[in-house]
Amino acid sequence: MNMITIVRASFVATLLTVTFGRAEAAAQPRFPPAPSPRPAPTVRPAPPVPSVVPDLSDVSVFLPGLADLPDFSDLPDFPHFSNPAFPAFPALPFLPALPALPALPALPAFPALPDLSASALQIKPDVKIKGNPVVKINGDLYEQARNLIEQEQYAKALGQLDQLIAQFDGKSIADSTANRVDAALYWKAYALAKQRQLADAMTTLEEIQKKFADSRWFKDAMALKMEVLQASGQAVSPDTQTDEDLKLLALRGLMQSDPDRAVPMIEQVLSGSSSVKVKENALFVLSQSRSTRAHEILGNVAKGGANPDLQLRAIRYLGTMNGSDNAQILDDAYRASSDEAVKRAIIRSFMISGNRTRLAAIAGDRNSPIALRGEAIQQLGVMRGAGDELARLYSRESSPELKKRIIQGLFVGRDAARLVELARAEKDMGLKKDIVQKLSLMKSKEATDYLLELLK
Repeated sequence: MNMITIVRASFVATLLTVTFGRAEAAAQPRFPPAPSPRPAPTVRPAPPVPSVVPDLSDVSVFLPGLADLPDFSDLPDFPHFSNPAFPAFPALPFLPALPALPALPALPAFPALPDLSASALQIKPDVKIKGNPVVKINGDLYEQARNLIEQEQYAKALGQLDQLIAQFDGKSIADSTANRVDAALYWKAYALAKQRQLADAMTTLEEIQKKFADSRWFKDAMALKMEVLQASGQAVSPDTQTDEDLKLLALRGLMQSDPDRAVPMIEQVLSGSSSVKVKENALFVLSQSRSTRAHEILGNVAKGGANPDLQLRAIRYLGTMNGSDNAQILDDAYRASSDEAVKRAIIRSFMISGNRTRLAAIAGDRNSPIALRGEAIQQLGVMRGAGDELARLYSRESSPELKKRIIQGLFVGRDAARLVELARAEKDMGLKKDIVQKLSLMKSKEATDYLLELLK
């Protein structure tokens, strides 16, 4: 179809549109004329059709730029995927499948790790003291049982106490007393009574009466025996509140409201037939008082005027209290006692109160057992500013064992300067190696400089 034919067809279509429009307007229903009719719009006549139409077959006449475009007529037809008439693109070749990796051999099972718990290894705190036939090995068992009793876990406490007692079955009375077997029997009877096993409690108390008549626990054991006898005559529920609880509540309340009356009553409780547990709590209430009489009572208990466990508690309370005469009371108690547990408690109280002078005196006392001197050295190492005391002890000491304890104390105190001084003066290569090993673990300029000096 050429351009002339297109123009003629468009002209004919325009005439037909105008003709049909007039006919449709004539066919519409007529309405009455409006009051003020508007004049009809003026219709302009259509422009005349030219007699000669130019040849539009050549588009480049109107668009000159098209003549410069490249000729795309020679390009091959691009196939359409949705049209089956065109062939599909050839499939791309697939890569060959990777070979399967060989299966890894099964790893051998790890051997079971050994049980390294203290119970499995049966570790016991054996502390052997030279020149002393008594061997302390049961402090932990006893302390564990006492803590369980404080928590009212009597069945578990009985297991710990029975284990301690069984270790010294058939041993001498002196050996058993030194390892607190008499105390363990008392607390065993106490725990049995709390569980309403009164017959077994009586049997245990009779054993104390038979074997440990000279024990410091004998008086308290006989007082407990009277309570068990009284309880055997009546049916008392183990959950019922005991008189002990009422006594403790009354003492605490009285100490707050009227301390002058409470102190004499506590003194009566401590010297009376109440159980050791009641006395321990009464002693704690007494330690809260700042009266002169309360301090005197506490000092008498610390010197050994009561039950051994009460003595240890009084020593701890004096160590935490600020008082000018507390150090003298503890020093007197240390010299008067032959119980190693009491002496160790006093040494630790000196550390708590910051008394380096007393600790240095015990550490340097050649008449004291090495174990106690080593304990004093260890407590000095824990304290800050005790480097001078430890260095003086080292220069006077001849025991390699205690010298090692002093080295350890200076290491704990991070006193690298004094360790370097000791290393330079030490002739014993074993002790010098110990000092150098400690210095190698310390981040200090003095330690680093000395290590570099050794490497030159």
